[in-house]
Amino acid sequence: MSTESQLLLVHAYVDGELDPASALAVRAQIDQNPRLAAEFAAASALQKTLREAFPREPLPAAFRYRVDTTVGRRKAWSRPSWAALAASVLVAVSLSSTSTWFASRVPVGDHVLGEIVDSHMRSLIASKPTEVAASERHVIKPWFNGRIPQAPRVVDLKAEGFPLLGARIDVIGKTPVPTLVYTRRLHTISLIALPAADGTQAVASARMDSGYNIVRWADGNTRYVAISDLNAEELVAFAKAFRSVD
Repeated sequence: MSTESQLLLVHAYVDGELDPASALAVRAQIDQNPRLAAEFAAASALQKTLREAFPREPLPAAFRYRVDTTVGRRKAWSRPSWAALAASVLVAVSLSSTSTWFASRVPVGDHVLGEIVDSHMRSLIASKPTEVAASERHVIKPWFNGRIPQAPRVVDLKAEGFPLLGARIDVIGKTPVPTLVYTRRLHTISLIALPAADGTQAVASARMDSGYNIVRWADGNTRYVAISDLNAEELVAFAKAFRSVD
């Protein structure tokens, strides 16, 4: 494993993103490797500072209700407000360096975003996040035929570090819509393609909603919404990579 990969795993360990077995393995590497130990100490110190400056606050009641409805049981949830701040900083950096790409917000209403968040959560709770598992667009695109009026644009982003996992059909606003599923390390990215009537081109926006990072843009008669718990900077990179492929 490369040193860069080990450093990424250290940050995943600090953020609590690893399963118990992986966490134990990374902890052992940290104890044996001075560079990893230094990275762990720095990341932990930063996390502690942010949590002290921005204490945890409860999630909105509406979101807790959606989670309870989806999972089928009551459970206390909270989300550190510093996560939203960190995401905003990362997005701001990306926006400032690519101002010609980010022009304005795609008008997707909050109720639509709520349904998209719900669909993404259900996919994570399910045994698998796809209805068809395939990494080739020539398999995914024909799968949609006969299931929805128009198959979406399917892009292979494996070379960019976002391999295609498969696809599914979600129901958003009582309308069946195609969803492509990509991965990035341990994170799942749902890319929903929604119909748009105005033919808007080359506009995009990024935000955090209910603990998930979301990037939205429009291309022709399609509005795209990418949602994931992946950090905001990498989700922006995913969106740029998807749009850049012809």
